[in-house]
Amino acid sequence: MTFLASKKKVVIIGGGNGSAKSIRALKRFADRLELTAVISVSDSGGSSGQLRREFDTLPTGDILRAVLAMSRYDYDILKPIFYGQRFRDAGKLDRHNLGNLFLVLSSHYGADITASIRALSQAVEAVGQVYPVSLDKIHLAVELSDGAIIRTEGEIDRPAYDRSCRISRAWLEPEGQIYEPARQAIESADYIVIGPGSLYCSIIAALLPAGVRQAVGRSAAKIIFVAGNAFELEGETGPERLSDFVYELQAYLPRKIDLVLYNNHPLSVEKEAEYRAKRWALFAPDVENLADYNIVEGDYERPDRGRPGLSDMKLGNILYQIIFYQTIWNLKKPGKKGVIVLK
Repeated sequence: MTFLASKKKVVIIGGGNGSAKSIRALKRFADRLELTAVISVSDSGGSSGQLRREFDTLPTGDILRAVLAMSRYDYDILKPIFYGQRFRDAGKLDRHNLGNLFLVLSSHYGADITASIRALSQAVEAVGQVYPVSLDKIHLAVELSDGAIIRTEGEIDRPAYDRSCRISRAWLEPEGQIYEPARQAIESADYIVIGPGSLYCSIIAALLPAGVRQAVGRSAAKIIFVAGNAFELEGETGPERLSDFVYELQAYLPRKIDLVLYNNHPLSVEKEAEYRAKRWALFAPDVENLADYNIVEGDYERPDRGRPGLSDMKLGNILYQIIFYQTIWNLKKPGKKGVIVLK
């Protein structure tokens, strides 16, 4: 008699395009993985922000991207239809998209945002679960290095303040409480994948509700931080070195990150120009300042011209090796920490 191994349980924590990237990277292996995404709900800008103010609801943009990323259909086809296309010459619908309107209006029709998320997941045939990290109406706040307090994610993500002032700490107002199914998923996970994405507005925002830290602490999952390789020049005033990304994230976790992954692709002249056009900059990969951490580097840059950023196909191949090739973890013994290169 042949016994099939149980699926590995993987929880992706974060928000925005970064978490959608990790979901897309891993959903190819849905036959071997039980995927869950736990998504931040502190967004206050754009369509999501306007709808949350008008309807007193959760912001839906990051949740929408996660659901579309979980679909068995092509994300690059779904995203323009549900997320990218903003209505115009449509009266009050202007600047909104189909996905946000569906989630918000259907949640009012059924009085349950989680039911709306399930309905959309069914419509796009999602291969995993998507949960808001909290059902509470929360806002992100940060203190800057000069002592100033900045409130709401929209003001933090596109700052009007002096960009020489760095974010020094973050919290939620109100703190909010973890959504129970999200807590259960985290506590039962085999792996927790955090990132990539904006450190404070996407990642740390998803770790701040009460109960998240405790759930991660109780979980036996290995924590993997996907750091990517870049940051937005016009985004939050966060880290610009790999080591700062790791140490600042670590401050919001109850136990040590088990493995840090970053993209080691050397950019061509053409790619550098594409990054500049997107207003992105590479962070310094100062692994020498992370001697106490297990580091994996690999090339998961998009190969196609005109589309800078990370390849979900290549990232998925690397994460597959990390999750299923136990020899990688066997190399990571106390006293033998260092950098492993994967392809």
